[in-house]
Amino acid sequence: MNNQSYQQQPYQQQAYQQPYQQQPVYNNFYQAPQIPDEYKPISMWGYLGYELLFCIPIVGFILIIVMAFAPANKNVKNFARSYLLVIALAFIVTLIMGFAGVSLFRSFF
Repeated sequence: MNNQSYQQQPYQQQAYQQPYQQQPVYNNFYQAPQIPDEYKPISMWGYLGYELLFCIPIVGFILIIVMAFAPANKNVKNFARSYLLVIALAFIVTLIMGFAGVSLFRSFF
């Protein structure tokens, strides 16, 4: 064998390389989802504040009616509607109990 005719060629990489697929970088792994303002949740203190506002005798009832139909936040709107429904049910139950008490009172005399 002729050693001069056989020369080892250095390894050359092919000209074509597949593009490197870089994974997306997440800077904050526990990032909260982006919620539109319309659906932002109300905190516990927010519910307490609305509850205290709604307890004011005349102003609270007006605020309940306004907030049941006007605000852009769905959570405030639904809370005011549920509060209005509770007031309406309490009023109906009070009327029924009042009429039952009056009729019971009249039957004794």
